[in-house]
Amino acid sequence: MRMVDLITKKRNHEVLSQAEIQWIITEYVAENIPDYQMSALLMAIYFNGMTDEEQAQLAFAMLHSGDVLDLSGIPGIKVDKHSTGGVGDKISIPLAPIVASLGVPIPMISGRGLGHTGGTLDKLESIPGFNVNLSEAEFIAQVKAHGEAIVSADTKMAPADRRIYALRDVTATVEAIPLIASSIMSKKIASGTNALVFDVKVGNGAFMKTEADATKLAHALVDIGKQANVQSVALLTDMNQPLGITIGNSLEIAESIAILKGRGPKDVHDLTVRLAGHMLVLGGVTPSLEVAIGLAEDVIRDGRALAKFKQLIKDQGGDPTVVDNPKLLPQAQYQIAVKATAAGYVTAMDTNALGVAVMQLGGGRAKKDDQLDLAVGLVLHKKIGTPVSVGDTLATIHANTENVDAVVEAVQAAYRIGAERPERLPLIHQIITD
Repeated sequence: MRMVDLITKKRNHEVLSQAEIQWIITEYVAENIPDYQMSALLMAIYFNGMTDEEQAQLAFAMLHSGDVLDLSGIPGIKVDKHSTGGVGDKISIPLAPIVASLGVPIPMISGRGLGHTGGTLDKLESIPGFNVNLSEAEFIAQVKAHGEAIVSADTKMAPADRRIYALRDVTATVEAIPLIASSIMSKKIASGTNALVFDVKVGNGAFMKTEADATKLAHALVDIGKQANVQSVALLTDMNQPLGITIGNSLEIAESIAILKGRGPKDVHDLTVRLAGHMLVLGGVTPSLEVAIGLAEDVIRDGRALAKFKQLIKDQGGDPTVVDNPKLLPQAQYQIAVKATAAGYVTAMDTNALGVAVMQLGGGRAKKDDQLDLAVGLVLHKKIGTPVSVGDTLATIHANTENVDAVVEAVQAAYRIGAERPERLPLIHQIITD
């Protein structure tokens, strides 16, 4: 085979065979295909797309470019959840202990934040001592013993995806839905899980800005899962405003603890128990989503989920007393109020801009090797639909410097205030099962 011929096929809207896709990935990982040719293929895919079969074969080829975790020694149906990323998205943190406390093993492999979106691993690392870098043996042993672990991906898993993603990042091909779907699924299937629940974010704070694109991605993920014999369901959820009232690593851990104590913002609670319900159904606890959601509510109410979170922290070397005293989490030195300059209702929020504001404080990464300030972030006092008077506090900035004038202006500009109360945004837009 010649790479130029395969680029030509894709440029001409033709379909690549399983053998051709496998050859491309094998040769690229072996460094026999130069980046300029792979870049040309990625751009052809960006413009011309892929069939369902092609994107599944791409996922499988990338999956088999490295190690695949064997979780067969852990009894039960192993279930994981993946979010496409958003602002204030701390859902995995309360979700894992809720589902694990009901007997479903949760081998959760999570990521770090990049750009305006946060990462579960960074949030967990704001708990003193918490270790996300477990060995494969430690990871399996912990899930086997206590039903859950949340760790970073092994670098030996799907190495082709890592190389291709780095190339997509500098060739303006990140947004190609077949490439997003195959990238996500190569890593998720490599993690050895039996079932997956996807939280596909849609809105101005998400990578998928439109419901049409989010729907395409959700169908692609579920379809690849089906072809890999991994039961999958995708929820399209709203990211036209941040989730909850906190953005920033330690602040979001404190909010997650509040959720597990039966407090905290309604949107975070509602989405967490809905996702938990789907995970419990896939995990074989009950065929009824309604019953499953009720079970998730029960373990929050009776404290089992909170106890499970304490166990997770202890298992991974962290200080479980943060659950009882969240002030042990990193605390910012300064709190600066952002005041409203107009009256009315919050009609819209620039969620992306709020994520970038936290990045400017040091709470997010512009580049992968940036060091984070785990204490900084935003607490939101007003969200869409809330009435506002001049001088009201829209948000509080948590910072380790007083020089935050640019962030104050950015947060003020991210709030749209109008005369009429807007319609309530749906939390869940769609549920996709096929």
